[in-house]
Amino acid sequence: MDFNEFKGQIHRRFGLYLDGYKETQLKRRIDSLMNQLGIRDYAAYLRLLGEDAAQWQRFIDKITINVSEFFRNPEIFARLEREVLPGLLARHKSLKVWSAACADGPEPYSVAILLDEQAPMERHKIDATDIDEGALAAARRGVYPPRAVQAVTPERLKRYFRREGENYVVSEKIKAMVNFRRHDLLKDPFPGGYHLILCRNVVIYFTAAAQLELYRRFYQALAPGGVLFIGATESLFQYRELGFEKVAPWFYRRPGL
Repeated sequence: MDFNEFKGQIHRRFGLYLDGYKETQLKRRIDSLMNQLGIRDYAAYLRLLGEDAAQWQRFIDKITINVSEFFRNPEIFARLEREVLPGLLARHKSLKVWSAACADGPEPYSVAILLDEQAPMERHKIDATDIDEGALAAARRGVYPPRAVQAVTPERLKRYFRREGENYVVSEKIKAMVNFRRHDLLKDPFPGGYHLILCRNVVIYFTAAAQLELYRRFYQALAPGGVLFIGATESLFQYRELGFEKVAPWFYRRPGL
């Protein structure tokens, strides 16, 4: 079995679409996993993934990047806090937000904290999605090590978290603001009508064609006047031909209301 057939079998058997990933990086990660297990044949590895749930989870963890932290890139999140969210809230009493590829949850919880501070009486809708069920389960638990909250101010730590041993647990109020569910960016339909979409430091792992298609679909998923927030490691050079206006570095608006 060659690598392309392996990818096709992964899609057919497990519903995970791998063709949109950059092939060199993807193959290197998968080959590394196989080498650690002493497996040289893709067919044998495919059989193992079907038989061993732990190895399948390890495969998913290797393919997807599930490391995140609260207020990642604080200087950029400060722009969201001080400029983007106030602008959106000036036009909409409550916001509909999508945190795409949310990993284990710090990003949507960070947005929930900001919205609770800026418009606490409104009923905001925050959807958070990821391809990895294990990461989503961790997100719902909302328990994080100290490194994940290093950019959280002492005031916010006191207000929105409780200490549990060495870890920090997100408050029930903030948890209740976020709805987590599984979603494959490369395969599943996109919901719509969002005022803010965050998809950060994920698209860089996809091919150029897949990236362009994702940004087109994000544009369609935004309500007029809605904003797309991308990662510090990413650039959206073709934003004009996609229909976006550049608000600031890493922030792009769909024109409209």
